[in-house]
Amino acid sequence: MLASTAGVSWRSFYLFLRLSLSGRLRGLEWLLLPNLGDLPLPSALPPLRLLAPAGCSAVRRLEVTEMGSGRPLGLLVALLLAAVMAFVAAQEVATTAPRRRNAYAAMMYMGTPRDYEFYVATRVMMRSLARLGVDADLVVIASVDVPKRWVQTLQEEDGVKVVSVENLKNPYENQGNFNTRFKLTLNKLYAWSLVSYDRVVMLDSDNIFLQRTDELFQCGQFCAVFINPCIFHTGLFVLQPSMKVFKDMLHELEIVRDNPDGADQGFLASYFSDLLDQPMFHPPSNGTKLIGSYRLPLGYQMDASYYYLKLRWSIPCGPNSVITFPSAPWLKPWYWWSWPVLPLGLAWHEQRRENLGYGSELPVLLIQAVMYIGIMAITRLARPGLSKLCYNRRPEKSITILHTTLKIAAFWSILAAYAVPFFLIPRTVHPLFGWSLYMLGVASLLSIVINAFLLPPLPVLTVLLGMLGSLFVMAFPWYSDGVVRALVVFAYAFCCSPIVWSSLMKVIVSLQNLVERDAFFPRLGESTEMSEFNKLY
Repeated sequence: MLASTAGVSWRSFYLFLRLSLSGRLRGLEWLLLPNLGDLPLPSALPPLRLLAPAGCSAVRRLEVTEMGSGRPLGLLVALLLAAVMAFVAAQEVATTAPRRRNAYAAMMYMGTPRDYEFYVATRVMMRSLARLGVDADLVVIASVDVPKRWVQTLQEEDGVKVVSVENLKNPYENQGNFNTRFKLTLNKLYAWSLVSYDRVVMLDSDNIFLQRTDELFQCGQFCAVFINPCIFHTGLFVLQPSMKVFKDMLHELEIVRDNPDGADQGFLASYFSDLLDQPMFHPPSNGTKLIGSYRLPLGYQMDASYYYLKLRWSIPCGPNSVITFPSAPWLKPWYWWSWPVLPLGLAWHEQRRENLGYGSELPVLLIQAVMYIGIMAITRLARPGLSKLCYNRRPEKSITILHTTLKIAAFWSILAAYAVPFFLIPRTVHPLFGWSLYMLGVASLLSIVINAFLLPPLPVLTVLLGMLGSLFVMAFPWYSDGVVRALVVFAYAFCCSPIVWSSLMKVIVSLQNLVERDAFFPRLGESTEMSEFNKLY
């Protein structure tokens, strides 16, 4: 259809452009006809046949004369003709395009400290599905308070259909074991209201798709995976939309149906309490849709913790299609610090690199890197005067309290040097960027501490060097399994512990010696001699 209608527009434009430029166009009469036949052309022009299906616009009558003065008007008419026919063709293609009967859906709501991270994760997941070429619509069920800029980005850049909904009131928020981060997860029930689709695969944003899973649309009215032997996981499940079921679920919320955790998983596990007794899903080879409820093979929700035992996937039941991360919230794969602690974090960032990129965070990273390098340069130039910040004109008064205060200030400054860069780095950057910037930031802030308190550089930097070594140990890619990896990491930490302790003692002794000999209280005009290694800082 698209090729045919495009042929009508461009060939008609070609024909009338030739007529107008040749000066032979006197008048045009255009009408919409049900069918397009052969177009009779003057003998002076080469024959041109327009091919189009029934229902397209066509030329009814064409009058051609010798009229040189008609060129400008003819050219204008030809251009208008091309625009009209292109519009008609586009409308025809849009109205005749087949509507997709299935959808992959995710939800997005506001009100948590990690809203932006989940927004980025949702975009990466949706783009990865599009990249896999799934035959389904991509839908995001977004609460009305989601920023309009985010909604526009999802629609215009990611090709996602956004369904805006009001937040469902959670009747379990006063429950004793309720976790407030699950307050709005019941919005997931809106998936049953997407009645324009035959089947919907509902997803959490912490899924990594390894391959297409369109066969899931052949499953029945409700299908889910049992990660826990007794409780199915709601990070991915298949459903048949139904307003009857949706209204019944809302009624169950009103009467406060039993819900162990107060979240979507507890509610759905209570609503579909017999799923454990249902048969395993096997997609029919003829493509038909099944009726009823089914258990999905574990390969559709492979818990990342299974990978860490053998450092590879070996799940025999069903295709190894989807990885999920139902772990601690601060170890989700999109956080830069999750790798190499959890090796699979790099797989998520690889999908982001391929589908979304890191353009939004790069300016922040560059600014911070320049700032840290500038701090190191300024500290080096200003070193001779840093120790005079502690100059005391009357050291004989309250000297003990002052010495203690200086020791505490030195140790808190070291701790701050390790903590501040961590919180400044954007959370969803690539781990290689994140760790590199963190190391640079810690080194730059430690340079201030070293020069301000006249501490030996190597003992102060020992912990930073130990952290760098641990990253290499954890990132080593050739461990035979997760047990060997854990033993090597433990052995490394065991061997480094005495070195770290020794460095800590050296810092304490150095600080004590400097205080006792009044190195922090130089007389005006005096300066403390620096060691050669200390001059680097």
